[in-house]
Amino acid sequence: MKKIIVRGPALSRSGYGEQTRFALRALRSHQDKYDIYLVTIPWGATSWLTEDNEERQWFDSLLHKTIAYTQQNGTFDASLQITIPGEWERLAPYNVGYTAGIETTRLSPQWLEKTYLVDKIIVPSEHSKSVFETTSWEGTDRNTNQQMKLTCVKPVDAVSFPVKNIEPEKIDLSLSTDFNFLCVAQWGPRKNVEKTIQWFVEEFHNDPKVGLVLKVNLAKNCLIDRRHCEARLTALLSAYPERKCKVYQLHGSLREGEMTSLYTHPKIKAIVSTTHGEGFGLPLFEAAYNGLPVVAPNWSGHKDFLYAPVRDKKTKKVKEKPLFLKVDYSLEQIKPEAVWENVLIKESQWAVPRESSFKQCIRKIYKDHGTYKSLAGKLKKHLLKEFSEENQYNNFVESLGIPVEEDVDGAAWLSELKETVEVHD
Repeated sequence: MKKIIVRGPALSRSGYGEQTRFALRALRSHQDKYDIYLVTIPWGATSWLTEDNEERQWFDSLLHKTIAYTQQNGTFDASLQITIPGEWERLAPYNVGYTAGIETTRLSPQWLEKTYLVDKIIVPSEHSKSVFETTSWEGTDRNTNQQMKLTCVKPVDAVSFPVKNIEPEKIDLSLSTDFNFLCVAQWGPRKNVEKTIQWFVEEFHNDPKVGLVLKVNLAKNCLIDRRHCEARLTALLSAYPERKCKVYQLHGSLREGEMTSLYTHPKIKAIVSTTHGEGFGLPLFEAAYNGLPVVAPNWSGHKDFLYAPVRDKKTKKVKEKPLFLKVDYSLEQIKPEAVWENVLIKESQWAVPRESSFKQCIRKIYKDHGTYKSLAGKLKKHLLKEFSEENQYNNFVESLGIPVEEDVDGAAWLSELKETVEVHD
């Protein structure tokens, strides 16, 4: 049995927190193979889980077990590090980096350098995998002065999240409109929330029967965060003093059962996004496997679960087809204010959704909801079958690829790389 140390934000209410919990659940489903240890880390300013349930008690038992074992100078056979590549380290003879990857078209050279410290990379989407495999930077060998390329030299696997069978819990939204769109996002540059709001209000400006429900936050689910979101929303809507459509703000921590009720609420008709890019797109995935129609740009990680094989009635051939409303986009260089050192780099591009296309999509759903609800039902059926917990747990554990023998020392590779390569912008 291999001793594996998992390092990630297991108790964080964030995408990386959900990744860590998925990885732990997958390992737990194969406890005959792994002796699991856990080091939990914070994730930015996000809130922490407060539920006291069996899984949380298991997490706590792993933490206590790890403290006791490391105090005895215990060692591990492998590490699984669930965070951005810039934080990967050489913690064991065999190391796996598990990251949401990248929402743009290019990795930073610093992230590429860090791939030398791990033996395997796992990402949640084919988009992230492709960016890891295709990014390169021109460099100069300091010893020979010859041109060379810095690339990712480690194997990369894409493993999606699983669907969850969560019973809905009662939620009172107090919606006065019967037809409502939903947006679930952290309010920041990448999610493009401002455009979602503006374009919705402009399209349904004079329609009092339509609403937009915003489940958003900046970082946490506290009162201060809520007030900051309210201030932003008020400022945006002040430009439309005569609007008749409704915009609702939903803030605070919701249990998984409450989120299920949100996705399946009879007055919530579709989920919408004008995101610039997703490593995966967990809220869109959750909405899709709950049968909610999806409106989103036709680019990046969420394409993995918004397409499904469909048999043509005439030719009988099976082809992958989109079972969502595709928003047209153009790939453009990210804006200076969105640059995040070594993460979202100025040399990369992301999707810029087209206003006219988004407005056409939400108008189509409003005019012909039955058609798109039927399409969403087909997608739900596909996801429930292909993205089951059993399938994805097995896929994840198989992708770990922990060998019997120790692999090459990645720390030495990285040290040698820095000694010899000078990266050019």
